Amino acid sequence: MAHSAASHAHDHHEHEHHDHESLKTFGFWLFLITDCILFGTLFATYIVLRGNTSGGPTPEELFQMPGIIAETFILLTSSFTSGLAVLAMHKGNVKQLIAWLGVTVLLGASFVTLEIMEFVHMVHEGATMQTSAFLSAFYTLVGTHGLHVSLGLFWMIGLMLQLKKRGITPVTKRKVDVISLYWHFLDVVWIFVFTVVYLMGVM
Repeated sequence: MAHSAASHAHDHHEHEHHDHESLKTFGFWLFLITDCILFGTLFATYIVLRGNTSGGPTPEELFQMPGIIAETFILLTSSFTSGLAVLAMHKGNVKQLIAWLGVTVLLGASFVTLEIMEFVHMVHEGATMQTSAFLSAFYTLVGTHGLHVSLGLFWMIGLMLQLKKRGITPVTKRKVDVISLYWHFLDVVWIFVFTVVYLMGVM
């Protein structure tokens, strides 16, 4: 009887814990939806303002495509490595999971570094946020994406430390799933940035 009561209490606790994790995942989906609205607004603003150069430099004059293509390749590769991290987690291999997250962080940091170098180069060319409406919209859109990537890197590093300490638990498992989803989302946003901002800008 006592064993049955203890088992029932344990099952109830497990069920409550599962519900709590599911609720947190749902909360993250709501965050992604609001982020979609944010980026949708920024893209719409950029499309409206991209022709307003006010006599300043145009996209064709500013964008250096080899660097942009390198950024794109690096970010797409990091999306692949984050997927490999999730596969390692499902296999229960915590060392491999941490290693793939580490590779993803290095690739993400390389992407952010290249983006900062691009911004610095543009500022040296006299293309600042104040130069034109086009550049204000450009820096806001691309910079917001870069900020999201930077936040994702800190989040991933924190998760790696947690995995090293606690291993694969229902909580860390949810967090890995969520960061992977977030990273893929940023990849999709970047494909739109690459197409709408850069490719259409130089065509």
